[in-house]
Amino acid sequence: MARVCTYLNFPGNTEEAFTHYRDLFGTQFVGPIFRFGDMEMGVEWSEDDARRIMHMEVEIVDGHVLMATDMLESQGMTCRVGNNTTIMVEVESREEVDRLYAGLAAGLEENAPADQPWGSYWSTCLDRFGIRWMIATPMATPAS
Repeated sequence: MARVCTYLNFPGNTEEAFTHYRDLFGTQFVGPIFRFGDMEMGVEWSEDDARRIMHMEVEIVDGHVLMATDMLESQGMTCRVGNNTTIMVEVESREEVDRLYAGLAAGLEENAPADQPWGSYWSTCLDRFGIRWMIATPMATPAS
């Protein structure tokens, strides 16, 4: 099922922020919480970075979902106004990811569509209007 979410980047306090939002809106986290240390990405994480949030979701109002990650300074990431909010579009197919990316990136490639370790075909770009977009297929459901 396709959906649009708001994706937020935090400087290391995603879990604190999302716990606050969950409690404030009286909702629940959506799906599992992924930490950087949970992912097989060929990176040797520090103990602190391994505990940081790679991805989590919380519903806020009327089915709208916030998604987020901690930006890791050790990986050259700096959270600032301008890269802390992204529109996340999940679509049904890889072809639709490619089509939307081509139309939004308009030659301003950031992260071209590619398979990701978390099971999604994912991309991100800044459009010609200065809006950040993520376009992806839904994450694969982890085997139990």
